[in-house]
Amino acid sequence: MIRYQVGDVVRTRKPHPCGGDQWEVMRTGIDFRIKCLTCGRVVMIPRPKFEKSVRAIVRSGRDDNQTDK
Repeated sequence: MIRYQVGDVVRTRKPHPCGGDQWEVMRTGIDFRIKCLTCGRVVMIPRPKFEKSVRAIVRSGRDDNQTDK
């Protein structure tokens, strides 16, 4: 089971009507709030539908938040 985090950028199987297929995860839980990186549209979808539609994680939100000291 893949764990998604806020800040992850995912590629979906089917493109958005604007043509973009990359989305940023803004909220996780029972429902996911995702934002299209092409047009900025925000969509909430149920977890099972989200997990079926994701093809790959493009960039992990964990990478951006880590700091090496």
